Amino acid sequence: MTGPEVSPSFRLVYVPGVMPDKWVRVWNERQPDVPLTLTQAPAQPAHGMLLDGEADAGLVRLPADRTVLSAIPLYTEQTVVVIPKDHLVTAADSVTVEDLADDIVLHPLDDVLGWETLPGRPALERPATTADAIELVAAGIGVLVVPLSLARLHHRKDLTHRPLEDAPASSVGLAWPEAATTDLVEDFIGIVRGRTVNSTRGRRPQPTQEKQAKQKKDRSAQGDGGRRRQQSAGAAGRARRGSGGGGGTAKNPRRGKPRRRS
Repeated sequence: MTGPEVSPSFRLVYVPGVMPDKWVRVWNERQPDVPLTLTQAPAQPAHGMLLDGEADAGLVRLPADRTVLSAIPLYTEQTVVVIPKDHLVTAADSVTVEDLADDIVLHPLDDVLGWETLPGRPALERPATTADAIELVAAGIGVLVVPLSLARLHHRKDLTHRPLEDAPASSVGLAWPEAATTDLVEDFIGIVRGRTVNSTRGRRPQPTQEKQAKQKKDRSAQGDGGRRRQQSAGAAGRARRGSGGGGGTAKNPRRGKPRRRS
């Protein structure tokens, strides 16, 4: 005895700062019978969820482990420095790494920029999270360098940000386990890439057997009708050619013959 059939679902993990709403909306329009489950997770745990089979695909920070994951780069974010509103560099439209030489630059443990050499002066301790680092910036303890999306995510009225030149950048991509490239994953790839429902590169729904049979029957009927029309046209042509010598027609065979005088 088998258990109840489980309805298909699609599990998507995404990192903080990424907004999957537009893709989720298109998914719900195209796949109303397949619920999409969203889970937000920090950068490294998000990769772990894909590797452990806890998610079908993820909007993650790159790079990804390409030995086990497939990935499509989507965009690269602008890097900014988060500062108090009364900081000196707010007078400039953009900031260089050298402009931060005298500042304490916080380096949270969940940093996604992958610095080789952090600018400015190091803090005594590394904050556990980006959210903790934002609180320290607000307290006047230092500044923080993050992708623009994270600066917006942790926006505060007493803080602002400026573009930072010559700094590492973070890229976002769609990743999924290479060994689990399912039809649903292909459908989501098509949505993220902006393919239409009828795109030749997207996966099209296969017609049912009933539809296929109907299409075959319609094609057969069209073929038979065409042959009958051709046969009728041929017969009419032969009739016209056969009656051409006497000038008459099938409806009026006497037409064209001389009248007999009385």
